[in-house]
Amino acid sequence: MARLPERPRVWLLSAYRADSHAAWADWLVTTQTHCRWRRLELPGRNFAWRIRGNPLSWLDSLPDETPDLIVATSMVDLATLKGLNPRLARVPTLYYFHENQFAYPVGENQFRSLEPRMVQLYGALAADRPVFNSAFNRDTFLSGVSELLKAMPDAVPEGVSERLAQASAVCPVAIDPLVGMAPGARDPRLVVWNHRWEHDRQPSMFADVMLRLANEGVTFRLALLGKRPRRVPEPLTRLREALPSQIVADGMLPGAAYRDLLAGAGIVVSTSRHEFQGLSVLEAVSAGACPLVPDALCYPEMYPAACRYPAGDAEALVSRLRAWLTGGLPPSVDVSPWYSDRLQPRWKALLQELA
Repeated sequence: MARLPERPRVWLLSAYRADSHAAWADWLVTTQTHCRWRRLELPGRNFAWRIRGNPLSWLDSLPDETPDLIVATSMVDLATLKGLNPRLARVPTLYYFHENQFAYPVGENQFRSLEPRMVQLYGALAADRPVFNSAFNRDTFLSGVSELLKAMPDAVPEGVSERLAQASAVCPVAIDPLVGMAPGARDPRLVVWNHRWEHDRQPSMFADVMLRLANEGVTFRLALLGKRPRRVPEPLTRLREALPSQIVADGMLPGAAYRDLLAGAGIVVSTSRHEFQGLSVLEAVSAGACPLVPDALCYPEMYPAACRYPAGDAEALVSRLRAWLTGGLPPSVDVSPWYSDRLQPRWKALLQELA
């Protein structure tokens, strides 16, 4: 009787377990059962220390076994980790980019440090297969590497971006689709904001637009969701004070309540200045909400022109929302290519290619 091959031993290294990183890791080990997984994860906080310090955090805690494959997120300082652990040097490695530091916007009181970008560049070079959650993520990383090396004063290697491009692949984070209400039961005037209330999501622009529409007498309701810092953001305060009767939800809802709200929403809006895949919009669209997103970042890969407005153009966003709220919504958008059942075989093929 033929002996069945053993399942490969795979380490999943996630140096920043937060939000999409956590959802992706949980999904991967649950669905890719042909692997024997060993997970090493660090909490999603203290970014500057975490992205540079994870090889130290794991210095004395790596398993004694040598895996058949390593799957590491781009928050992992992979080059240093392999240098400190020579037995891992030749282990095939998939390096997964949820984001890249070359395209991550910097806040008003921040400066762009070289170190996070170098960690990700060295990590991609140390990996066998850099994988990105969107073509936008891949392309901005590769162009960022090219621009960075142009600034390098001397002894610059040739063809680094081209070398990385040849090794790279795109495979998104999967979502489980939400069940939406029948069209007649949906509230076409319920506008959802389900993003972090931070500078890179431009909540001030969203607040300006909604207050402008309210002053024009346009009828709508608001669901103000997503994480917010301890100090209440000024845009959120403005919306609360000016539109208390229009706000039907305010805060992070429990899972079931969140899904129920998205199931009946008409519109989900993004004003983001950075988005590498946009899971919150994807989830809302899977439930039947119409996306209204910038014509930039990852969004052109996902949504038709009718659902995109010129990035940063508040007037265009006001105009499009006004038309939707007074004249009816466009057809729903098919986002099934990002569903779990569609992406599971693609991830399996990537893993089997290396292990």
